[in-house]
Amino acid sequence: MPEDQYQLAVIVGSVREGRFAPVVTNWFLGQVAARTDVKLDVIDLAETPWPSVDFTSRIDAADAFVVITPEYNHAYPGPLKTAIDSVKTGWYAKPVGFVTYGGVSGGLRAAEGLRLVFAELHAVTVRESVSFHRARGEFDGAGVPRDQEGVGLAAHVLLDQLAWWAFTLRAGREARPYSA
Repeated sequence: MPEDQYQLAVIVGSVREGRFAPVVTNWFLGQVAARTDVKLDVIDLAETPWPSVDFTSRIDAADAFVVITPEYNHAYPGPLKTAIDSVKTGWYAKPVGFVTYGGVSGGLRAAEGLRLVFAELHAVTVRESVSFHRARGEFDGAGVPRDQEGVGLAAHVLLDQLAWWAFTLRAGREARPYSA
């Protein structure tokens, strides 16, 4: 991989039938496509077997992650937690960002819970995130956010933070391997 790019794994955390995740994911992938510093790997848990050697190797290969997750009952989906727990060292010393959606909280409670999980896995969560409050009403019928400017700026800031951490932590891991 070129030194001016980092490997970003976007993990789609909802596996429910009728899920809204594809709408949010497609929008976010459009934001990522505008960047030249990212090599993308989309890991949709509804389509990717986990736990598996393939899933683990894709996590191991990533320099950074964005978790796209809904909020279900004030938390993140159970299958997402199971998938995260199926990998151990692949998360070490790597940044994680969040794109969340849900009802009134916009999925922020899911992200807050996941911050604790990733801290235990020696990952670094970035402060900025993107959230969609009452998500189904925030997108038009074509999957375009009604507030394109606001969420576009939030995605840009999130991806800038991830890039800084991804490059910095990759250099750190190369100079001195991380061990827990």
